[in-house]
Amino acid sequence: MDWEKLGLKMGLEIHQQLNTDHKLFCQCSTKLTDEEYNEIIERNLRPTQSELGKIDRAAFQESLKKSNFKYESFDYHTCLVESDDEPPHSLNKQALEISIIIGKLMNMHIVDEFHTMRKQVIDGSNTGGFQRTGLIATDGYLETPYGKVIIESLGLEEDAARRIKTTNEYTEFRLDRLGIPLVEITTDPSMHHPKQVQKVAYMIGQVLRSTNVKRGLGTIRQDLNISIAKGARVEIKGVQNLDLIPDIVENEVKRQLALIEIKNILNKRNAEVLDEIHDITKLFENTNSKILNNANTIKAIILKGFNGIIGKEIQPGRRFGSEIASYAKKRGVSGIFHSDELPAYGITKEEVIKVKKFLNIQKEDAFIIVAHDNDTAINALEEVKRRAKLGFKGVIEETRKSLDNGNTEYLRPLATANRMYLETDIPSFKINKKWINKIASNLPELQDEKKERIIKEYKLSEDLTNQLVRILESDRFEDILKDVKVDPTPVASLLAYDLRDIKREGYDINLLTNKHLKDIFTLFKDKKIAKDSIKKLTIATIQNPNEDIHKIAENNNLILLDSKDIEKIIDEIIVKNEDMIKERQMASIGPLMGIAMKKLKGKANGSAVNNIIQNKIQKLI
Repeated sequence: MDWEKLGLKMGLEIHQQLNTDHKLFCQCSTKLTDEEYNEIIERNLRPTQSELGKIDRAAFQESLKKSNFKYESFDYHTCLVESDDEPPHSLNKQALEISIIIGKLMNMHIVDEFHTMRKQVIDGSNTGGFQRTGLIATDGYLETPYGKVIIESLGLEEDAARRIKTTNEYTEFRLDRLGIPLVEITTDPSMHHPKQVQKVAYMIGQVLRSTNVKRGLGTIRQDLNISIAKGARVEIKGVQNLDLIPDIVENEVKRQLALIEIKNILNKRNAEVLDEIHDITKLFENTNSKILNNANTIKAIILKGFNGIIGKEIQPGRRFGSEIASYAKKRGVSGIFHSDELPAYGITKEEVIKVKKFLNIQKEDAFIIVAHDNDTAINALEEVKRRAKLGFKGVIEETRKSLDNGNTEYLRPLATANRMYLETDIPSFKINKKWINKIASNLPELQDEKKERIIKEYKLSEDLTNQLVRILESDRFEDILKDVKVDPTPVASLLAYDLRDIKREGYDINLLTNKHLKDIFTLFKDKKIAKDSIKKLTIATIQNPNEDIHKIAENNNLILLDSKDIEKIIDEIIVKNEDMIKERQMASIGPLMGIAMKKLKGKANGSAVNNIIQNKIQKLI
């Protein structure tokens, strides 16, 4: 595609949990739990007016669902702040400091005061119907291979509650995640190529991982803002896989182009969405369709001039009917039937003809059917009519959900500024310039810079270095080598891979201190233990964390033999295998090494054993 000709504009919103000791406005743990909850709290939420007296369209649309919410509460992970039964406590300064570090790494201007705002959210993900948020920094930038990208804003806010399950009666959330400090990073919409937005997302991720942020699934979320010249801004939520970004962008552009084409066709046909909802239940009294048989009532509407439009593909495998169905599903139905796809689902050709005759459907017309109880069917068809009428506008501003195949699905209307209002329970927090300068003078090294430096300084392989930095073990690696002058590769291998395997075997690696590791590698440096014994000694140390390392090594038979004892054992092996040595000469080294290492049981370095065997064979032959 010619992205420039299409007028493609893209921006990013990245949300990242911070790895703090406690939540943003209380002292509760930021660790998630699968424990049994202590209490269930029930709530209903409704939209409220902003300071300007207006209701946010996204909140209003959410309120039409009339949802019921339940919240799982815990003794250790939650308190009265999460349940909105107590005012918030003072702001988490650790979270504020991490946010300032992130802002300075992106060349941003830090604000003088942090003002907490309420952002209206009534989808149930917050017990109070709002999320607390505040602005930390503005006007930053990142230099990218595609040029400079402006970082518009950096906010600090609460993460939402975890959705656990949804039934017909209620949606249940868990409050352990609610209140975890979260930064929101927003770029300007100046990116014009799918690969560019993918690269910027990666670069911001590298900045975040250079600071004290949480790691793992669900701790970072990317949202995309996409528009084309004749389209509209669409926000795509929950992009987890950066490799999928180019596909998401391309498929969204295809969708917007298809919607523009649909708009032109509908206007050319003088199409119309008729308001009347028709009851066609009697037409299917003897139907073989199981779906229709199980419904209390069957309703239909007429879309004049929509024939062939509802079945038009707008994304790979998704049609305009899928867009309409997404709106209907928000009112409690599992789906819709439309004339472009019938006969199907057990509905026969004869039944389709009966419906067309009853509704007086003309050649260019279409119809949509919903089967459910009476009220739900009517509410769903009202949403169908609303979405069908929006077809005359082409692309509309909305928030969509990212799907695993690179497509997207309607989530809710795009939120407006009307959802923001001031938090009255929390005073503003002044950010001292001396504090900012102190933080700025000691910024962490960016991950890519750290990788390059470690590879160059310690002569490690790229793969080993990547793993070391990725799992945040590079600082411990350098701390060990600062005090123990030893080959860096075994140290990196233990931290990057062996500790992971030891943990999988059921050992508590948290019992292992830096002093333990330094003592282990001191024994290795002094040639007291073999390289193959490092992992074994690490496990033994975890089992006996208060014992002296040398004693642990002795008790586990890991201390290397001295050269005289090694030579004595090898002499015995040479005598027993003298005939093979004379016959195979230097080719006998391999078999003799195997015999020797088995006999020595890891108490000698392989290179030393090999040298002794070679010297003795040469003397013998």
